[in-house]
Amino acid sequence: MNIGDTFPNFSANTTIGQIDFYNWLESSWGVLFSHPADFTPVCTTELSRLVELIPEFEKRNVKIIALSCDSVSSHEKWIDDIKHFGGDNYFKKNYLDFCLKILLILGYSGPFPYPIIDDEKRELAVKLNMLDKDEIGKAGLPLTCRAVFVIDSQKKFRLSILYPATTGRNFTEILRVIDSMQLTDKYKVATPADWRQGGDCMVLPTLSADEANNLFPAGFSTVSVPSGKDYIRKTKCPNVD
Repeated sequence: MNIGDTFPNFSANTTIGQIDFYNWLESSWGVLFSHPADFTPVCTTELSRLVELIPEFEKRNVKIIALSCDSVSSHEKWIDDIKHFGGDNYFKKNYLDFCLKILLILGYSGPFPYPIIDDEKRELAVKLNMLDKDEIGKAGLPLTCRAVFVIDSQKKFRLSILYPATTGRNFTEILRVIDSMQLTDKYKVATPADWRQGGDCMVLPTLSADEANNLFPAGFSTVSVPSGKDYIRKTKCPNVD
């Protein structure tokens, strides 16, 4: 797949039952996270962290779905570990979160906030080219890498980040990139290196000076460079008052 392609639809059995990916996504953005296997340490830290970050994804109209090369029955047992690990993290923060840990110890489970796909036969991992050929599992087959696929509300493939199986993801970066893509979809700007929500943006070089003046009434500044070309134009983030 290339950026801008239509992301392929698929059907899968998950921890919430059988889904059609497009129907499940509806008009939301989506992020598909792949994992080598259940009951693995790095994956457990990642899925636990995702539970904490669900409100951040919801604010951005983004649905989360995970994939692991094990069965739904295995996923359901693993979810207990994910929640327990998350409870340990919450416990370190404050007293209210300590209460959550007590509930977890007492057996409270509650609904898990996102589905996990059953890919025990590795069919979807192969179809979507998620394999890490340098990491070989017990069966002698390449493990599934840590893929991050972002799909927009039009089912377009917008972002791919492939981490090796041994390296956990940076979720702050994933949220940052989603912020950038959603902002630049709406306004004719680009975001510079290390941009964060609310930071200055760049006027697209395809815009003429007149077009830029009309689109950015608050103005923009042009950075002087040795080439003498006026292509680096900075403006305030357009969604910040």
